[in-house]
Amino acid sequence: MSRISFEQALKMYDMDFFELAELADAKRRALHDKKTYFNINRHINPTNVCKDVCKFCAYSASRKNPNQYTMTHDEIMEIVKDIDSRGIKEVHIVSAHNPNTGLEWYLEVFKKIKTAYPHLHVKALTAAEVNFLAEEYGKSHDEILDLMVQNGVDSMPGGGAEIFDEKVREYICKGKVTSEQWLDIHRKWHQRGKKSNVTMLFGHVENREHRIDHMMRIRDLQDETGGFNCFIPLVYQTENNFLNVKKDITANEILRTMAISRLVLDNVPNLKAYWVTSTVNLALIAQEFGANDLDGTIEKESINSAAGAASANGMKMDEFVQLIKNSGFVPVERDSVYNEIKVW
Repeated sequence: MSRISFEQALKMYDMDFFELAELADAKRRALHDKKTYFNINRHINPTNVCKDVCKFCAYSASRKNPNQYTMTHDEIMEIVKDIDSRGIKEVHIVSAHNPNTGLEWYLEVFKKIKTAYPHLHVKALTAAEVNFLAEEYGKSHDEILDLMVQNGVDSMPGGGAEIFDEKVREYICKGKVTSEQWLDIHRKWHQRGKKSNVTMLFGHVENREHRIDHMMRIRDLQDETGGFNCFIPLVYQTENNFLNVKKDITANEILRTMAISRLVLDNVPNLKAYWVTSTVNLALIAQEFGANDLDGTIEKESINSAAGAASANGMKMDEFVQLIKNSGFVPVERDSVYNEIKVW
């Protein structure tokens, strides 16, 4: 079967809603049957001090948010000690581009976590953070990635991708990592035998063409490296930022985008409906539009909740499992690289 072209993908936005859902659901079932994956994870956002001024961000303290903070290593390790005692298996560390902390501050905390808790999976540093650290400390992307590996980082999250179109990036996140840099950092990470995820922020000032272009670029890199575990379309949050988008994107448009991404990204195994940005109910419906992953119970999350997402304190696991079951799917706890731990 020939692959979906840019033009065909764009036309899918005008398809009958339920026909599109059926196509995406058939692809999902072929890959995962009725399994819906999640993991038990804790997000740690160590600092909100940022040199960048992304218009869509409500988390950064350099603009609208006057409440600056930077955690100490002791504070971070206390959180890690607590989550380990309760059987949480992944710590997800991303934060702002803080010029005051130093490269060693990041590397030391990864090393401390991995030394004390070698069984914990450390997912850390977006490609945007890698690029920031490289520029700030006069190192190449390769050098930063090598240091990450040496200090215990197991996989990279997919943040910082936003939308790959450079005109849109110029408007929403000028000065941040470019699309080509983002893709090349992940290429280099995959060449080291490591896995990562990839996101797409949508529902702001981009158009459908920009979304399809974003997907196509992911598909091309995945053909080359095979290193992406999961595609995560993130729904833009409208509160407390400088883009001033007046209307939220519709649920219909979100679900269409989910379904199209499942069909276009035929080489990326997992599609995540990230409940933090889409709401739990819509994420569950998205499981019928091609998605097969809900991320996790996420004990604490600061970045999206600052912009209005209902994720500040996560969700209890038994509630999470029951929601999946009640939606007609099979809950599967997974590890960070999609090995199955428990099937309900």
